[in-house]
Amino acid sequence: MSASSAATIAVDAKGISKKFGDFTAVNNLDLSIEEGTIYGFLGPNGCGKTTTMRMLTGLLTPTNGSIEVLGLTLPKHAEELRFRIGYMTQTFSLYKDLTVEENLKFVCDIYGLNSRERKTRMTDLVDRYNLGDIADRFSGKLSGGQRQRLALAAAVVQKPKLLFLDEPTSAVDPESRRDFWEQLFDLSDAGTSIVVSTHFMDEAERCHKIAILDAGVKRADDSPTVLMDNLGAAVLQIDGNNLRQLREDLIKLPEVVSAAQIGSRLRVLVSQDVADPEKWFSKLTVKHAATHAEVVRPNLEDVFVIKTRKQG
Repeated sequence: MSASSAATIAVDAKGISKKFGDFTAVNNLDLSIEEGTIYGFLGPNGCGKTTTMRMLTGLLTPTNGSIEVLGLTLPKHAEELRFRIGYMTQTFSLYKDLTVEENLKFVCDIYGLNSRERKTRMTDLVDRYNLGDIADRFSGKLSGGQRQRLALAAAVVQKPKLLFLDEPTSAVDPESRRDFWEQLFDLSDAGTSIVVSTHFMDEAERCHKIAILDAGVKRADDSPTVLMDNLGAAVLQIDGNNLRQLREDLIKLPEVVSAAQIGSRLRVLVSQDVADPEKWFSKLTVKHAATHAEVVRPNLEDVFVIKTRKQG
């Protein structure tokens, strides 16, 4: 990004909340998303990701707070905004009894493209998202990866400045997920700002910045690298035998934030109050058959555990 684009805000939300009866789905959320970035919402199902996206697209009105997207105030200018953004929903929302080509024609008509514009745009999308071989196939008969490519093509028909993607890879295979993210970076490189929700840690690490959501509350907001560098705990990796028993003993200790088995190792988050975690572990009486322990670099899952533990 250039210095000028870095200063331009695509999404500015202040204190937004959304209640459904007595249930608070999103609670006092602040967001500032720069143009030209891929910004991720990371969290489990039910954490408020979809509700937040629906407020930012103008589909839901917040109970409290203010929202500006691409300089437009919501919900006042929601109708105008819809012609400037793309939105790919979590559930496939195109017509399953129409072919790939028919679905794209339908979306082009929605956005008012004339016949010449429609032909040019469809040719580009079919080529860009590898839809040529399935153009005459009913979308209800497509695989998960094929539906994903079609849904993305439909979401960018009008060349939106801002693209919202709600858990777009939840029903596809790893190779399709990887290819999909390469397409997102192509869009970002061409100037499209992207807001994407996910519960996959590896996808969140691909984002320029992420917000970790937990029970409707934002627990963290920064680049993955900054969040990992400022974890607030040490990560101790332990090799050895009888790891299940060792884990049970370790999680009882006040210095241990969490412990999880990863294959034949334990990954233990140790409080930052412990100055030398390796030395601390070597003096424990609960080492069992541990053969080696060393401090390793944090990952985003470690950040998620730290940021979402027992916070009110």
